[in-house]
Amino acid sequence: MSTPQDRVAAECPSCSPAESTVHEVLKDGGGHRTVRCTECSHVHKVQVESETEIERDVVVSQDDESFATTVDAPPTETVATGDEFIVDSEAAIMLVRVTGIEIGPEQRTEEARVEDIDTIWTRAVDNVTVKVTVNPKEGTGDREATRSFDLKLPGDHEFVVGDVAAFGDEEFEIKAIQVREDAPEYRHGKLDHEGDMVYAKDVKRLYGTDQTTSAWSAW
Repeated sequence: MSTPQDRVAAECPSCSPAESTVHEVLKDGGGHRTVRCTECSHVHKVQVESETEIERDVVVSQDDESFATTVDAPPTETVATGDEFIVDSEAAIMLVRVTGIEIGPEQRTEEARVEDIDTIWTRAVDNVTVKVTVNPKEGTGDREATRSFDLKLPGDHEFVVGDVAAFGDEEFEIKAIQVREDAPEYRHGKLDHEGDMVYAKDVKRLYGTDQTTSAWSAW
């Protein structure tokens, strides 16, 4: 779940052999890091001390189902809602997004260190179901009549307001996109300006206008 830090504290053999100073990480691998002292610019290698990982419970939700598994991570690593990581379980290997962090009975928080967490609640985002609501084209049917259907897509599929989307027999112009509450990078919950883009994993519902060539029929 972690990524290498770009700065570490280490003793510098050139200017500070007895006390740690801040170093910039130039290369990380093989049990050693190549670092550069920010005080004197001396480049040298330091040994990476392995941090013991601990096991934490993870609940993964996908559509209307969920399952429990575990993940191993360093105890001092910070986890926050919106973070994404890989879950390798008996059920599947999947990319998930953190939707909740439980640190005690009925105690939830937005961010916590792994050692303080009881359960990490997540949602699968590598393959998702997108809900779509489509209205008939103006003048071809009752504006009150709509139809809804689901699309199963990779989580990184892009939807853009103003584009015409085609999936099998379905073809519609995207008019607006309702964004999920756990999607952190969008300016607000509903996007309806031409050119606005949302990934499938972040879509709560798509709204569109029918563009199929067949006559509209409501059912």
